[in-house]
Amino acid sequence: MDMPKPRGRDLGLPFPGETGRHNAITDVPGLEVGFTTRIEGDGPLVEGRGPVRTGVTAILPLGRQPEPEPVWAGMYALNGNGEMTGTHWIRDGGYLVGPVCITNTHSVGIVHHAATRWMIRTYTEAWQNEHLWAMPVVAETYDGVLNDINGQHVTEADALAALDNASSGAVLEGNVGGGTGMICYEFKGGTGTASRRLALDGTAFHVGALVQANHGIRPWFTVLGRRLGPHMPEDRLLDAEQGSIIAILATDLPLAPHQLARLAKRAAIGIGRGGTPGGNNSGDIFLAFSTANRGPLPQLAALRRDFVMINDEAFDPIYLAAVEAIEEAVVNAMLAADDVTTVRPAGHVCRALDGNRLMELMA
Repeated sequence: MDMPKPRGRDLGLPFPGETGRHNAITDVPGLEVGFTTRIEGDGPLVEGRGPVRTGVTAILPLGRQPEPEPVWAGMYALNGNGEMTGTHWIRDGGYLVGPVCITNTHSVGIVHHAATRWMIRTYTEAWQNEHLWAMPVVAETYDGVLNDINGQHVTEADALAALDNASSGAVLEGNVGGGTGMICYEFKGGTGTASRRLALDGTAFHVGALVQANHGIRPWFTVLGRRLGPHMPEDRLLDAEQGSIIAILATDLPLAPHQLARLAKRAAIGIGRGGTPGGNNSGDIFLAFSTANRGPLPQLAALRRDFVMINDEAFDPIYLAAVEAIEEAVVNAMLAADDVTTVRPAGHVCRALDGNRLMELMA
């Protein structure tokens, strides 16, 4: 197995803030991430046969457990040219139950089907004994430049495998899971992650980010405030943006749903630091959830329940942690990626961001 490429901090990029142990969304205790990656075939595109460059990313907010529990959540769409299922209920009910998955645009349905099956299988007793509904969150970005997206190669088994192999610890980045076929600022994009550790009232908390970065065009590309895209004109692929970005923010801070919706908005600032204005064809959709205030499903809970939340006046460092983690996660996704040949139009190469060249320009 090839060694992972250096991440942004490994190269010496001076990202601000203190990270968690893994500088990943899994620094939020109990959270697990899994992937299924499909890379098959070469040569010209034959719809239904490949080449295949796609997959599924699965996030288990509370890991595996036999009883279903909600996590409080909020979402925000900077630009809605995309899909994230379950968000109507997140807006109204303020929570989600079960996994969060990310895949390509034409595979949302099969992944939602699989995630529902996984919930019924995992929470067997509750689903057999109660009238409970499953509404997993499934989001997408478009990978049709590098993948036979119309062939719909993602299967129920792929999604179940991503859910079943989810784990804590370090998280793979780049050409993995749902990020396998993604393009970011006309470099190879994909899956990226980062985290921030912060202390409030003497207690350590984490804000973790995971992105599926598939957005932006080269002239916009900015790193830590420096507009680098115009100095990297080679191997361009696009005349206009045609991708998206999904950003997931997770935290162990005790936050109420309205606060999580406000936190999700800050992902827009995080991706904006990378240069994107949120293009018309980009689905820039963000989800934030908290693993605190745990308890049973409302359908199975008592009439009254206790709830702890952070005072809104203490939120500035929390917002900053989210912005910084998103910014860093996007760069990590690009640095971890590998070159991929395009399928439509055919024969070009989507180059990965060269870390050495990046550092030369930063200097």
